Amino acid sequence: MDIRVYTRDEQAKGHFGDGEIVENKPIGFPREGSVVTRVGPLFYWAWAKSLNTFEIPLHPHSGFEILTYVLDGTVGHRDTLGNVQRVTTGGVQIMQTGSGAHHAEELSQDSELFQIWFEPHLATAVKRPPTYNQYDHEAFPAEVSDGVQIKRIIGPDTPIQLVTDSLMSDITIPAGQSYPVSIPAGYSHAVVVVEGDGRVESDNLQDAKSMNTGDFVVSSADVDGKLVYAASENTPLRVVLIQVPTEVDYPLYRK
Repeated sequence: MDIRVYTRDEQAKGHFGDGEIVENKPIGFPREGSVVTRVGPLFYWAWAKSLNTFEIPLHPHSGFEILTYVLDGTVGHRDTLGNVQRVTTGGVQIMQTGSGAHHAEELSQDSELFQIWFEPHLATAVKRPPTYNQYDHEAFPAEVSDGVQIKRIIGPDTPIQLVTDSLMSDITIPAGQSYPVSIPAGYSHAVVVVEGDGRVESDNLQDAKSMNTGDFVVSSADVDGKLVYAASENTPLRVVLIQVPTEVDYPLYRK
């Protein structure tokens, strides 16, 4: 098991306008300064915060599957497919951009979101018609297991199944507790620590690494196993976890 932790200083930075929106990017574009440039088909991950209400104007996308997860506040969306919608805390917007579409995004003041790009096989993806869907927080299955709250965002029992091989969950672990998550051989976990601090270790209690708010943790498995995510004794730990194959059997876009 390989576990690596990347602090905010090892992640890219970005902004829109005159700083109305600021971004920390666990996975950024070339020359933006992020140590991690992709995890398998997970192509881009930005954590955006709005200091004032601001719209990112219409701009094009094609091929990629783009997910916006609203951590707090309200995010508006309009596109050339005719959609004009808004989603609030806990909701998700998903664009499968296919042969291409333009969209604009508006963040209300003090809103916060993740925008995450997944890369299917682009040669076939660009032949599909583009689609847009959104889902409120209540649409996603959630459970509590020994006090651990698990909200499943991408997966077979959720409203969202991407073409890209992927799973996604939002997990909150109470202070002093831990939560094991299976990781199959040939797959990676990409995790952003949203709140709190704690540690991650393999199920044989080796390779333990500490992690803090804002850290980006990438773990890869050569054989089937489990990773154990544990909160510190003093604070709960909230992480957003994405599982993707470490490698795929199709060519990936050169950024």
